[in-house]
Amino acid sequence: MKIVFADVKNRKGEIIWTGFQPGGELQYGALKSIPTQPGGGWDSIRILGHQDADYDFHKFDLDSDVELADKSGIDAHTADLSPFKAHGGKLLLYHGWADPAIPPGNTVNFYSAVLKTMGPDQSDWLKLYMIPGMQHCSGGQGTDQFNKMAVMERWREDGKGPAQIVASHVTNGQIDMTRPLCPYPQVAVYKGSGLTTDAGNFTCKANP
Repeated sequence: MKIVFADVKNRKGEIIWTGFQPGGELQYGALKSIPTQPGGGWDSIRILGHQDADYDFHKFDLDSDVELADKSGIDAHTADLSPFKAHGGKLLLYHGWADPAIPPGNTVNFYSAVLKTMGPDQSDWLKLYMIPGMQHCSGGQGTDQFNKMAVMERWREDGKGPAQIVASHVTNGQIDMTRPLCPYPQVAVYKGSGLTTDAGNFTCKANP
């Protein structure tokens, strides 16, 4: 349990992979599968890194094996997106806090690294929305439904970046909850009255 929820760090204390967030335990494969079975992250080590399908996991070393996998091309992170920005690009990032596949902290760390590299305010072309209760790209108890292409079209063609995005949760083809998605690090805060299933009764505020 401690391993699943804790950040994975190398000997220098650098975070290689963030832990999963509390709340999605029933969906976390790491709690119900063998970490060394074929597929998933382990293939990045045995196949991409060592080029050996029979690589013995007993020999695993976090620092050297991750470095080997990175050299194979798996590490695609770059915090300097200046060429993309200069080209007029708009980047909409979103991630579910209940994602059972990729811990959401990794997206937060990537976003933070871009701001650290390029400056603290990049909101005219870069925005991150963290979605409570949403699983991997969609699904879960959170408001996972919103028109991403419409948001991007308005942002790119009209220059109107989204201050917040109203998203929905759908059950059996019917919308049963709406909630504003707030630009990170803001969160949706209940105003104190009205239905908690209505986005109009929430406002985006800094995370207390």
